[in-house]
Amino acid sequence: MQLRSMFAENYRSLRKIRMDLAGVNLFIGENGVGKSNLYRALQLVQAAVRGTLAYEIAAEGGMASALWSGPRREEKNFRIKLEVEVLDEERAVTFRYRVEAGLRPPIDAAGFAFEPQVKAEELSIETGSRPVTMMRRAGPGIMVRGERGRMEEYPEKAMTSETAIALLGDAGHYPEVGAFRRMVDGWRFFHGFRTDRDSPLRRPCLAVTSPLLDQDGSNMAAVFATLVHTRGVTVELDRAIASAFGGAKLSVPEPGEYAEFGLVFPDFPRRVFQPRELSDGQIRFLGLAAALMSYRQPPLIALNEPESSLHPDMLPPLADMIAEAARSSQIWIVTHSEQLASAVEERCGTRPKRVIRQDGATWIEGMRLTGVMDDGDD
Repeated sequence: MQLRSMFAENYRSLRKIRMDLAGVNLFIGENGVGKSNLYRALQLVQAAVRGTLAYEIAAEGGMASALWSGPRREEKNFRIKLEVEVLDEERAVTFRYRVEAGLRPPIDAAGFAFEPQVKAEELSIETGSRPVTMMRRAGPGIMVRGERGRMEEYPEKAMTSETAIALLGDAGHYPEVGAFRRMVDGWRFFHGFRTDRDSPLRRPCLAVTSPLLDQDGSNMAAVFATLVHTRGVTVELDRAIASAFGGAKLSVPEPGEYAEFGLVFPDFPRRVFQPRELSDGQIRFLGLAAALMSYRQPPLIALNEPESSLHPDMLPPLADMIAEAARSSQIWIVTHSEQLASAVEERCGTRPKRVIRQDGATWIEGMRLTGVMDDGDD
């Protein structure tokens, strides 16, 4: 599965932007240009698929905060619009999904005044010929392509805070909807990890086989235990940790009720340093290692400013892990660090996309309105 393009309009600093995407997507720019809004727009597509779009927008301040706040033309239906194109390479099927959210009309009694309301959605597929619409939603009404290949009205109306893609997926009768939901639900977004003394990364966790890292890192010990005791091959992980920590080794005892881990440093070969003893940078690097080198790789791994709290000497090993993960996952990185961007470019052959402000809106330097870079790269 590969995310081929994304589109966002009227979301925070994203006035209207469309981008073609590659296997490794590296975004760099100054503070305040909107790099994280690109990341967040993609995360909201996943929220729509999971049925939590309204909650996620409400949690970041509601529509008043989420809508484009720059100069506007008078528009009758001013909405946040998000769209993605996803290629299922194994089945040679391209999925296109679009969702629009706006404010409640003043005379409408449905929903709360400032919560986001889902206004429109559409899912289509393409298998080499013209696109075929599988689902279309306008207001509460939903049309879906049934078993006989015809568009028919879905018997249940959607609430203003619900997405049709989640409602139909939960129904379990529409395979194309279900396939798209599974792909997007598998994306992983890592917006930094807590590193304080009560951080989930510093705690033992229940010993349950964990092929993927949870987005808060709370199952990190189980991810390491799964790699060491189930997979049994940790060459790349061991190399990255040794490179980042001056020859240190990861210690993962056979789990009992709980999974645990520690580090053994060359200067203290008989002592295991527990997670509570590690620095913020060390525990954050281990979180990134678990995200990038887990037993099963997600289709998309998105990292927002992964260099935070890391010593500069840790950035080349981080770039090595990113390059290794890119063999099986699509990668999305937002960073301030020129050093990390240069290291990733060297290892992955991907030129950084420089994020700028253009006429007050977030844009990519050298990108055409079609989303293609001027020089033909990426």
